Order: sequence, then structure tokens, then C-alpha cells
Amino acid sequence: MDAQLIAFTGVAAGMVAMPGADFTVVVRNALASRSTGVACALGVVGGLVVHTALAVAGLAALLLAVPVLYRTLQFAGGAYVLYLGVRALRSALRASPGQEVPADTAAATGSTTALRQGFLTNVLNPKAPVLFLSLLPQFVPHGAAVLPRTMLLAGVVVALALVWFPAVALLVDQLGRWLRRPRAARTVEGVSGGVLTALGATLVAAPVLR
Repeated sequence: MDAQLIAFTGVAAGMVAMPGADFTVVVRNALASRSTGVACALGVVGGLVVHTALAVAGLAALLLAVPVLYRTLQFAGGAYVLYLGVRALRSALRASPGQEVPADTAAATGSTTALRQGFLTNVLNPKAPVLFLSLLPQFVPHGAAVLPRTMLLAGVVVALALVWFPAVALLVDQLGRWLRRPRAARTVEGVSGGVLTALGATLVAAPVLR
């Protein structure tokens, strides 16, 4: 039994399931429809594939070695998440009591946009590749081949995300009868918009990681 692999799977599961911008964006898209929710979830997984591939290749070290590159990506990611948050807040505020939340979000325009939204939300987070770069080597046994092992660990992360995020989308869709009621939809849109706005503002204002 590979105790380190089991331990890593537990750590990775906690990381993947931790609520954040990815989770919030998937929920918002799933409220539009099952297809847009699943598409957004797959976009998030695609972003994780990029991050884990960068970590395996060691390219994520560039983000640590070149502060300007890290800060540029951090600002771009924060600005995008902030943009999504402001749009959600505006959508919630424009809805009158008893009315449905306006279909003003990117989720309402189709699965392709939802896929892109999920991908960009994840891939523009510069902390993810740095986290994987620092985490993966800790679960490589002494004397083991580094590349195959890190590829295995990266595969575990992607597999967990491939289960978790579509499951979230499907669950939200199942609860959609209640969540899509005007008052509930407005509340969810407002809360998700507030969360995304706060996360985006934090990324934009955050100092460069050293």
C-alpha cells in the first residue's frame, strides 16, 4: 500500500473541494442550466490540467523566479474574477422582488462561454502552479523516479477535479427547482457575486509572492 499516495489523495481532495472562485463560477453556471454547469466544470478541470502540467515540467518555477511575470498573471486573474463578480452583483441588483434574475451572466450565452469562463477562472490563478510545484515533490518517495511519480500525482488531482466539479454542477441542477425561484436565485447571484468580487479584489491588491 502506497501510504504517501493515499495521504496525497486526501490532501488533494481537500484542495479541490475547498470553496473558492472555481466553485462559485460552477454554481452560477449550473443555475443557468445543467449543460452550462457541466461545461464550466470541465473548463475548471482544463485549467487544472495546465497547472499540474506546468508543475510537472518545472515551468511554474518561473513564476517564483520572475516576480513581474507572477504579478502580471495575478493581476489578470484577479481582474477577470472581479469582472465576473461585478456582473453577478449588477444582475442581482437589477432584479426586482418577484422577478427572475436577468440572464446577464456569461452562463446564459451557452456551454462554450461557460467552458471558457471556467477555464479562465482557474488558469489565471497564479497561486495554483506555485502550490503544485511546492506540494508534489513532498510526496515523491526517496529514490523514486521523479517524472513518473509527479505525473501520477498530477493525474490524481485532475481525476478528483473531474469528479468533484461536475458533481457540484449536477447537484445544483437537481436543486434548481428551489434555487431558481426568483428570491433564491437573486440571493445566490448576489452572494456569488460578492464572493467573486472579494476574491478578485484580493488578487488584484495582493503583493507579489516572494
